[in-house]
Amino acid sequence: MLHIPTIGITLGDPAGIGPEIVDKALKCNKIPKRFDYRVIGPKAKFEPGKLTPFSASAAWEALEEAYELWRKKEIQAIVTSPIHKENLFQIGFPYPGQTEFFASKTGVPLENVVMAMSSSKINLSLLSTHLSLFKAIKSINKNKIQLASVLLFEFLKKIKKKSKFKIAVAGLNPHCGEKGNFGNEEDEIFVPAINELREKGFPIYGPISPDSVFREALIGKYDGVVASYHDQGLIPFKLVSFYSGVNVTLGLPLIRTSPDHGVALDIAGKNKADPRSLIAAIKLACKLIHKENYS
Repeated sequence: MLHIPTIGITLGDPAGIGPEIVDKALKCNKIPKRFDYRVIGPKAKFEPGKLTPFSASAAWEALEEAYELWRKKEIQAIVTSPIHKENLFQIGFPYPGQTEFFASKTGVPLENVVMAMSSSKINLSLLSTHLSLFKAIKSINKNKIQLASVLLFEFLKKIKKKSKFKIAVAGLNPHCGEKGNFGNEEDEIFVPAINELREKGFPIYGPISPDSVFREALIGKYDGVVASYHDQGLIPFKLVSFYSGVNVTLGLPLIRTSPDHGVALDIAGKNKADPRSLIAAIKLACKLIHKENYS
């Protein structure tokens, strides 16, 4: 008898739209039927739109439970609904976000984990996640550029029905620094990192001016983009893929995806939440499980 892979789906902060979009997603006919789905989160209802320490605790407990279920091999992937970071911080949650939570739990150094975004229109990885812009810029180094590029390349091989890919690395400064007039990071960090990868046979190109590289990816010149920092990548991504985008963590021993939006407290409990991004996250988790050859 074949084992049916199971996707664990957390409710996120139950004061937000997590419970609603999970319910809508599981009732629709757009998610794969050859998988089981296990909802992880509180049974009790919370007041929609009202954050409390109890709703934060429920979100945290769901993450802990999801990890334990994965560790015990009771689920094969985790799809996380939105959490409210500030609410979690108020009760002592020690991680900047869910990406960092799972990195810590699985014992993977954070510098080896990459946050990526995926949709039918554009795929990208980020050199940093939840840092101030100042710290994000300071954290850029050759190893991060190479890791984000290689993990994005490996991810594309799993989700794309093609054998050849081209990945662009976005520069940090306007016009990639204009030969040092607007900054030296491209010449000193980006170019050596990219050249080393190209010498190893990776189809990595750049650095390319950040004001044009995302358009070039949208029209098909590149299959993926490595963004220099969080908002450089997330602003264009959400502009074109807000209702279909997925956050996926690369570099972990587990499969973890998430919708690309927050808890939306303003519409919580009003039956207005759109589940499309969560549905896309579930479908991507299923695809990645299939590539891992679970049977």
